Order: sequence, then C-alpha cells, then structure tokens
Amino acid sequence: MPGSRKLGRTSDHRKAMLRAMVTYLLENGRIETTVTRAKEVRAMAEKMITTAKVNDLNSKRKVFAYITKKEVSKKLFDEIAPAYKDVNGGYCRIIKTAPRRGDAAEMCIIELTKYEAEKKEEKKASKAKKAEAEEAAEA
Repeated sequence: MPGSRKLGRTSDHRKAMLRAMVTYLLENGRIETTVTRAKEVRAMAEKMITTAKVNDLNSKRKVFAYITKKEVSKKLFDEIAPAYKDVNGGYCRIIKTAPRRGDAAEMCIIELTKYEAEKKEEKKASKAKKAEAEEAAEA
C-alpha cells in the first residue's frame, strides 16, 4: 500500500518531501535517491500520471493540489500523460546503483520509462536530419 513507509520523518515533512520529489521527477524525468524513497515516489508519480490521462477539470484540480509547480503540472497534462495514453501503469522504472558513500544506503535512479525513450528517439531523429542536411549541402 503506498504511503505506509514512514521514512524516518513526521507526516508533514514526509508529505512535503514526497510532493517535492514527484514534482522534480516529472520536471526532469529522472532523480537519484534511496530505494525506499523511490518506491514511495513511484507510487505517487504513477497516480499523478494516471489522473492526468483523463484531462478534465476534476483531474486538473487533483494534480494542481499535489504538484508544487504550475509549469510541471502543465507539462504533465500536455506532454507526459499523452505519451502514456495507451499504457496501463508502469510509467516509472527503478534502477539500483552503488551504495551511498558515508552510510551505505541503497541508492537507485528512478526515471520515467516511455517518455524518456521518446525524447531520446526525437534527439536521434534530429541528429539524423542534421547529418542529411549537411550531406545535401556538401553535394
């Protein structure tokens, strides 16, 4: 059940931290954090994406009440949610990395799956177009 981990914080601190981390994840596409935090962030981020897929007034109010930045909320409705319109869950991926130096906490990278793949494909396509344009200019 999401929200059952206390993460060593008071409830207000924990809620604020999770809101900030979900906002940052949706803004940048990936973050590095501990595994237990990532599992909580994944649950909330996937709920926000699922809510944003509906794109009506009620879902906008729910998302605006949780996400801390207006630009990120707009990005969620305009770019991220449409990318997942045919997918039922599994929007985030957790990749474990090396333990943190100092306290040896398990670290990981949490990222959006399909959205990141589409961005990479767009970059590759734009590079290919530039290469073709350079070849056409040389010829």
